Amino acid sequence: LIKTRGVSETSRYLGILERTVYARRKRIEEKLGIIIETPNTQYSTSNTRVAPKAEGRLHTQIYDGCIIIGSDAHFWPGITTTGYKALLLLAKKLQPKIVVKNGDALDFPKISRHARIGWEDTPDVYTEIITGQEQLAKLEAAAPNAERYWPLGNHDARFESRLSNDVPDYAHVHGMHLKDHFPAWRPCESVWINDDVVIKHRFRGGIHAVWSNVVHSGKTICTGHLHNLQVRPYNDYNGIRWGIDTGTLADPYGPQFEYLEDNPRNWRSGFVVLFFEKGELRWPQVCHVLEEGRAEFRGESFDV
Repeated sequence: LIKTRGVSETSRYLGILERTVYARRKRIEEKLGIIIETPNTQYSTSNTRVAPKAEGRLHTQIYDGCIIIGSDAHFWPGITTTGYKALLLLAKKLQPKIVVKNGDALDFPKISRHARIGWEDTPDVYTEIITGQEQLAKLEAAAPNAERYWPLGNHDARFESRLSNDVPDYAHVHGMHLKDHFPAWRPCESVWINDDVVIKHRFRGGIHAVWSNVVHSGKTICTGHLHNLQVRPYNDYNGIRWGIDTGTLADPYGPQFEYLEDNPRNWRSGFVVLFFEKGELRWPQVCHVLEEGRAEFRGESFDV
């Protein structure tokens, strides 16, 4: 039933709670040493709307191991931040099964829809692409066996948005898509893990976005965009799930953000690690920057 209908519909079909379905699936997986996958649809019975497979949605599975999720690096020429150095260090140590670059790896201020501020000096597109390639090569080397996913961020989208508006006739020419320049990473709009965890760049907005995300998605959901770095648990009759903001790998007061005019910002530099045991997500773990050259993970501080 789970393979053909998914967890939610199996719950309705059998008249039992979703958490019971998950528990039974877990017992069967442990007994047989397998992973029971679900279909890539939200509904599958004749009396409900069938949700088409979303364009840009990728599905993957993890039984035992971890996922590292870093977002909003806004890579800048000549700068490797403490947050990114910490990510590289833990990636090498933990050897994650999956690494997700959760949007806004690049900034692209020169092709932004926003007007230039005074005489600010910002990197050109070519320099940003080269910088991104050099930085992500470090992560590829640190965790060479990991699956790599890159949900599109709004800053990343500036690259193709500018081209599609200005030179639409070049749509199918190699190099006109951001993915052409980063072949080691699978581009997408969202990554679904075990059908339970959704990773995407953004969903709801505002100061209560993390809470709204987990309530309205019905899933554990990891988003970036807001640079907050926080974990919010949510319980209902189906059990516990989490709303997660994966923070920023950039320095909150870095040159990318000079447009904020030295205003205080409720941002935190760091990233998130998700640990799975027998297909079940454990409490999400946060690595956050304490100060320049120093970070903290699971209660222990370390130099980078």
